[in-house]
Amino acid sequence: MRFKTISLVAIIAAAPGLLHAQFEFKLDGRSVQVHSFASQGFGYSNDNNYMTMKTSKGSFAMTDAGANISTTITDHFRVGAQIYLRNVGNLGNWQPHLDWAFGDYRFKDWFGIRGGKVKTALGLFNDMQDNDSLHTFALLPQSVYPTDLRDATIAHTGGDIYGNIAINRLGRLAYTAYAGHRQDPNDGGYLYLLHDRGIFMTSYGGLQYGADLKWTTPFKGVVMGASHMREEITGTGTGTCNSAPIGCSTWLPVTTQTSAPGATLMGKYEEHSLKDQTNLGYAEYTIGNLRLDGEYRRYWRDQIAWNGLWEVRADTRGWYTSAAYRFNKWLELGSYYSRYACMYKRGSLAASYDTSLPDHHLYDKTVTARFDLTKFWIVKVEGHFMDGYGSNQSPIGFYAPDNPQGFQPNTKLLIVRTGFSF
Repeated sequence: MRFKTISLVAIIAAAPGLLHAQFEFKLDGRSVQVHSFASQGFGYSNDNNYMTMKTSKGSFAMTDAGANISTTITDHFRVGAQIYLRNVGNLGNWQPHLDWAFGDYRFKDWFGIRGGKVKTALGLFNDMQDNDSLHTFALLPQSVYPTDLRDATIAHTGGDIYGNIAINRLGRLAYTAYAGHRQDPNDGGYLYLLHDRGIFMTSYGGLQYGADLKWTTPFKGVVMGASHMREEITGTGTGTCNSAPIGCSTWLPVTTQTSAPGATLMGKYEEHSLKDQTNLGYAEYTIGNLRLDGEYRRYWRDQIAWNGLWEVRADTRGWYTSAAYRFNKWLELGSYYSRYACMYKRGSLAASYDTSLPDHHLYDKTVTARFDLTKFWIVKVEGHFMDGYGSNQSPIGFYAPDNPQGFQPNTKLLIVRTGFSF
C-alpha cells in the first residue's frame, strides 16, 4: 500500500505538465474553440472490488479523456462535437467514440431546435457528466447517475426542441423535449452485467424519447424540475444453455452451436422491453457559497428475455441529498447520502420485494474535499461508506465476476481523482 500511495502522489505532482490543449482561432470571422480534458483516479476499498476495478488491492484503472470543438456559424446557429474515451476497470477499454455532435439553431429564447447526437436532458447533472470541473464530487451519486451507464445515458441520436420562457414574477421555465435512438456500447455496464449470466450481446439499443422541465423560481437560488423518459430497447446476441432459467430444449434449437463434444451450448438470445420508463424530480438551492441538491429517480422496466420465454420486471428507486460549501477559491467540501433499492420479479419465480437484502440495495454516505490547485487543475479526495451492493438487476458498481470470493455487506472506498480541463 505504501508503494501505491507514493505512486499516486507522483502522478498527481507530474500531471499538470502532461496536458495542455486549449486554443481559439477565427474562421471566416467566427470564433472556433477547441478544449480538452482528462482525469486520472485511484480507488482503494477494504473488501469488495468496485466498478470492475481491483480496488481491494488499490487500482489506478480509472481514466477518461476527451476533446471538443465548437463554433457559431451564424448568430443563431451553433455546431459542436466531442470525442471521448475512458477506461474504468473493464468498462470502456480505451475505445474512443463520438460522445456528442450537434447542430443547434435558436430562433428565439423560447424556441430552438438541435439535432445529431445530442446530450439527454435528465435531472440536474446527466448532460454535464462529461465535465468533471462542474461537480464537487469524484463520483456523482450512483443511485441517480450510475457511472457504469454513463456512455449509454449521456446522449441520444435524434433531435430536441427547447426554450426558455419568462413567466413574469413567477421566474422562468426551461423546457426540452426529445426523441432519438439510444445505443449501449459493448463495453458498457449493462452488457458487462449480462456476461456473468452467460449472455453476450452484439447489439443493444432502441427508441428513446422524453422531456425535461426546469423552473427557476422567483425565490433567489431555488431551482426545481422534473424529467420523464421512455425507451423501447431491444438486445440481441448469444446465450449459454447452462445460464438459461429454462430448459435448453425450449430455446436452443433456434440456432444451436457446438464445436466439440462437451462444449458449452450456445443459442441465439433476444430481449426487448415491454415498458421502460424513468421519472425523476429534482431541486437545488444555492445561497452564497452553499449549494444543496436533491433528486429522486424511479426506473421501471418490464422486459421479455430468453427469446420471448421469460419475463422480468424491475422497479428501481434511487434518491440522494447533497450539500457543498466553497470556503475559498481553492477549497470546497461536500457530502451526500445516496439511497438505491431494487424490487424485481423474474418469470414464474417468487417476487423479490425485500429491499433490506444487501443485493437489493446500496446506501452510500460520502464525504469529499475538492482542491482547485489552478484554474485548470483540480484534485478530489472522496470517502464512501456503503451498505449493500445492489448488483442483482441493474449496474450499480458491484459485479460478481470481479468479486469471485463473494460480496461483503459493507464497503469502505477511497477515491482520489485529479482532473484537467483546458
